[in-house]
Amino acid sequence: MKRFIDILIALVALILLSTVFVVVAYKVRKNLGAPVFFLQERPGKNGKLFKMIKFRSMKDAFDQQGNPLPDEKRITPFGQKLRSTSLDEMPQLINVLKGDMSIVGPRPQMKEFMEHYTPEQMRRHEVRPGMTGLAQVSGRNNLSWEEKFELDVKYVDDHNVWFDFKIMFKTFVVMVKKEGINAPDQAVGAARFSSQDSSKN
Repeated sequence: MKRFIDILIALVALILLSTVFVVVAYKVRKNLGAPVFFLQERPGKNGKLFKMIKFRSMKDAFDQQGNPLPDEKRITPFGQKLRSTSLDEMPQLINVLKGDMSIVGPRPQMKEFMEHYTPEQMRRHEVRPGMTGLAQVSGRNNLSWEEKFELDVKYVDDHNVWFDFKIMFKTFVVMVKKEGINAPDQAVGAARFSSQDSSKN
């Protein structure tokens, strides 16, 4: 039932938002150039890696050694606006249709996180990752990593169709209010998470 609902919602959303999808793609191409999409490997169900799709929100900029500059030096006002509206996440509807993701589930994190998870935290990979999840409607980036992962595991234990619809509704409310939209740099986030993990050992 969950998979059927995922496919139905993703198809309807892509059809209804097709014009928005094309306009955003055009804007990304005009403001940031090619490619329009940003693909990054993330761990999915059972830890299997897949390529998560997003609209590109940062320009290419490198230091003298050829390393990408930090996010805050690469993101443009356009990219910031794209993130604040969560429109950059729209291509993940394609991931849902492919079966990589679900509409609701634990958000897919950086693959580097996996080596630092406790056995309990690894349970977040027992289900497909989601475009939105319990952590995203319960404080989002105001939560610590531990709190986010506790909520992810709670979702794994308690999820059902009605719980998913409740999270979808709360996601709409959060997006309208723009609560906790600005995510920290993923690389910095990974470093912070790993350093917190190391400090406990």
